[in-house]
Formats: sequence, structure tokens, C-alpha cells
Amino acid sequence: MSAQYTEEHIKTLDWREHIRRRPGMYIGKLGDGSSRDDGVYILLKEVMDNSVDEYMMGFGKTIEIEIHEKGVRVRDYGRGIPLGKMVEAASKMNTGAKYDSKAFKKSVGLNGVGIKAVNALSSKFDIQSIREGKLKAAEFAGGQLVEEAAECKTELANGTIVSWVPDQELFGNFHYILEYIEGLVKNYTYLNSGLTIAVNGEKFHSKNGLIDLLNENMDKEGLYENIHLVNHDIELAMTHGTQYTDEYFSFVNGQHTTQGGTHLAAFKEGLVKTIREFYKKDFDPSDIRQSIIVALSIRVEDPVFESQTKTKMGSKDMGPNGPGVRNFIHDFLKKHLDDYLHKHPETAEIILQKILESEKERKAISSIKKIARDRAKKASLHNRKLRDCKAHYNTNHDRRLETTIFITEGDSASGSITKSRDVATQAVFSLKGKPLNTYGMTKKIVYENEEFNLLQSALNIEDGLDNLRYKNVVIATDADVDGMHIRLLLITFFLQFFPNLVRKGHLYILQTPLFRVRNKKKTFYCYSDEEKVNAINEVGSNPEITRFKGLGEISPDEFKNFIGKNIRLDPVTLSRSDSVADLLEFYMGKNTPERQNFIIDNLRVEKDLVEAEA
Repeated sequence: MSAQYTEEHIKTLDWREHIRRRPGMYIGKLGDGSSRDDGVYILLKEVMDNSVDEYMMGFGKTIEIEIHEKGVRVRDYGRGIPLGKMVEAASKMNTGAKYDSKAFKKSVGLNGVGIKAVNALSSKFDIQSIREGKLKAAEFAGGQLVEEAAECKTELANGTIVSWVPDQELFGNFHYILEYIEGLVKNYTYLNSGLTIAVNGEKFHSKNGLIDLLNENMDKEGLYENIHLVNHDIELAMTHGTQYTDEYFSFVNGQHTTQGGTHLAAFKEGLVKTIREFYKKDFDPSDIRQSIIVALSIRVEDPVFESQTKTKMGSKDMGPNGPGVRNFIHDFLKKHLDDYLHKHPETAEIILQKILESEKERKAISSIKKIARDRAKKASLHNRKLRDCKAHYNTNHDRRLETTIFITEGDSASGSITKSRDVATQAVFSLKGKPLNTYGMTKKIVYENEEFNLLQSALNIEDGLDNLRYKNVVIATDADVDGMHIRLLLITFFLQFFPNLVRKGHLYILQTPLFRVRNKKKTFYCYSDEEKVNAINEVGSNPEITRFKGLGEISPDEFKNFIGKNIRLDPVTLSRSDSVADLLEFYMGKNTPERQNFIIDNLRVEKDLVEAEA
């Protein structure tokens, strides 16, 4: 019997219910705060975009952010929302000033959705607008108006104050990582010299724009002085470093387009064309771009993004009456970069030598790469080493597809994960023994070492992250000395040859329970000694306590609890001040005395742990 389909099945959702049922359409994903693109940070960005747009229009030089536990407060000193329209601006879809291109010609938020999404997805949302000595305030809950206060007099400076608490029914037990928020804030300041943003009282400010961004994100000084080129609607900063990968920070109207788009593709293409013409040599594009680090910002009228989160630009034109993005960027590079190289022959010579060095290395390992690829095929990668999933994350297509690959060691551990995983979105890669310590080695080792060659093939990252097959790369090892060592060796491998996997927030550590505490009625899985003590008190007398020493000891049925909806992942992060080279040298190099003293100073023996529990 076929299901009925009548007028009763056609429903119209109001704006708040639609956002709450389909949050992915508005903020990409929910998440718990462990990833840079989790929804709690997108909510902050949506509010910040409005405040930054006010600064760009010439109003308010300071923005204040306060974060305390689950709540966030953003205060700007712009013009404030017109008081009579404030409630509508916060709660009526497709309502906002940015449809008037005269007022906000090249702003970030364009579709009148952002602040409404914050409102609908928050258990508590307060908004205040101050204009010319008058204040208007309103309070919402889940997008519904709770209280609207009448206008009143105030001595506060003009601006807008927005406070909210993301709804835990939707986001779960989320948390904020201040480092992620500081990274977001710093990008705003790099793109808006003169703007000061304070996060819990700590002020961020940039004097040199994209040059500051470049310096902040480089481990060491570039091979030559940063090239800084500015023209109408475009700013470029670039240099070459010593790392293996190329790295790009691209922005459109102040929005960090982490997934690139037409502007970044045009830059890469235009760079190759300009360099080839300047040196009059047909260099391979990979040799030109290897080790380059670039910050690119353009401003476009009425930009088109691929999603509400604005991580990839799709615009092909600079504006209704402007040139195409591709021609605009190509012409800019042809004129300004070419002029710069002619005026700075010492920089041009360094770039030439870097390209020739990359070319030499590429040719030296080309034969090894061919052998390695053949070896990967013969090894029956998808059967012996990799238990693949049905879906794949592709940064050029569906960015919201959450796929995960677990890198584990040993048959028992990989077997447990394989049997309990979601075959649609979770894959498993099985290591054979401890990986090699790759610190200080050249990229030849990636192809000469079978484990790393197969891992690289499984992730599909030989030519960079553009074709990464999985959104989350998760190291899943035992919580013992050997497991910790394997984690460190894998992190070393990624930092040495694929640091952007870490910088872009793709690498995680799987947290699995250390203990199971249960009786006939209750079962608790504990990830720390503190959780174990609490569980024992909850269970009561005569609890059964199991210490999990390895992943293989956890049955597949139990493992489903730890890699499903409630999976606990610790992101592997690099702070802006971390130098990859210095970190690897200290932890994986031959500085034995220094590292030995560090271990002695930070070691906690069993007696200490017992005293801590007491």
C-alpha cells in the first residue's frame, strides 16, 4: 500500500522553526566547539560581521567580545540599528540594511539571515541598540520574542550590544576554544588596519595588514622580504618559506574564504603565468608554488558564496559593471608583481633559485614516486590497509559532508573499530607496527616508506589538501606508552610534510574510556580518574571496575558508543606562536639532555596520581 500524499502533508515552517530544523543550511554544522568551523564560532562570526561592516563604513573603531562559560557578548560602537526596526532586524527574515548597496556596497553580510540564525539557535538572545541618547532592548528565546522594552534615554555611546547563549538542546555540551576565537579576531584586524577588537579584555590590533598576517603564520622568516602589493579592491602579501607545502589565506570583503574559490584559483593561475613570463621559462606550476605563503584579499560588489557560512566564493565578476575576477587578478599580477620583480632583482633571484631547487627535488623523486604509486596499487590498498567508507569528503564539492578516517595500529584495535563504525562515513586505516620517526628527513621518505606511502595514498594528499578524502583524520591508539609514542610519530609525520592538515583543523586524537564502572543497573564509561571516582559514588557499593588497556579490549558493541554521536575528539592544534621546526626539533630531534630535563620536570609518577585522587 503506497503512502498517502495530500494537502495535509504540505507544511509551511516559520523562520525560526526552519532554522532550528535545518541549522546546516545556515551555519554549516552544529559541532561541540572542538573544530574551527563548528557552529558556535559561526554564530559569533555572524554577529561580528555586522560590527565589522559598521567599522568599514567609518563608524566605531573598537569592538568588545566577552565570553564566559556558555555565553557571548559583542559590543560595537557603530551607528546602532535604527530603533524602530531593531526587533525586525533580529527576527524577520530577509530584513536588513545591506540590501541597500549604497549603504553597504561591499560588506560581508548580504542576505539578512545571519543574526536571525543566531537568534533562532540560542536559548537566550538579547539585543540592544543605542542611537543618539536613546536605547532600545529586546529579549528572545529560541527565536521567539520574550520581552520588548520601550525606548529609553541613555548616556551610553552609540552602537549595538548582542548577547546570546547557544541552545544546548541543539549544540549539546559545547565549549569554546579561545585560540580559535582569537584566530578569527586577528583576521578581522589584519583586514581592517586601525580596528581594535578586545577578547575578554585582551586587545588585538594590526598596523601592517596582511603583512602582519603573514608574519604571524610563518615559523621562520621568509626567504626574502615580504612582497606587499595594494591596489583598488585588492591587497596581496607573499613570500617563500622553507616548508614543503604552499599555504594561502584568502579573503573576500573581509570574509575568510577557507575553501578558496574563484579569486584564489585566479591568483594561482595568474601567479604561474606572471612568473613564467618574467623569467621567460616554462616552469612547472608545482615548482613555482612550492613553499609559497600568500595572503590575498579582494572586495567584490554583491559577492556570491557557495553557502551561508561563506567559506568559498563563487563570484565570477567584481560587480555588476566591473571586470571578471579572473581578468582583474591576472591584470593586477601582470602589472604590479612584474613591476616589483623588475625593481627588486635580488628578490627575483631568490625566487628563481627556489623554483630551480624545487624543480631539482621534484625530478629527483619522480622515479621513486612512480614506483611508490605502483606499489600502492599492488598492495590492494582498499582491501589490506584501508577499510573505506561509502562517502568521501571533497573540498571541491560538498563541504558539509562529515567523513572520518581512523588511523589505528594492530589487528585487534582496527578490528573493533571496523566492526562498530558507520560504514557510510567512517573509514579505518591500519598501521603495521610503529611508524618511522621522520624528523629531519626529506620528502623522499614518504614514497620510500611503505606505511607512509600507503597512508598518503589513502588520504589522497600527495598534491596538497584540495583532494583530501576525509574531513576528519583521527589518530586512534591505545592510551599507554606505546600508543602515545605512535601518536607522536604520526603527528611528526604530518607536521613535517603536511602541516596544513593540522593548521586547517583536520587532525584529531580519539579519546576512548580508561575505565568502565558498573553494577547490574548502571554502567558508566570514564575518561579520567576524576570521572571514575564520580562513577563509583554514583553506582554505590561493590561496583565492577574494568581498566581498558587497549582499544582491542573494548568490544565492538561498546565501541559504537565512543565513535558515534558522542564521540570525543581532541583537536591537534598549533597556536600562532608555535614554530613547527622548533617543536619537532625539541620533541623529536637529538637534544637529549634538554628533553630529558623536560620529562623529569613534568613527570607525574603513580604516587602523585594517588595523592591527587585523595
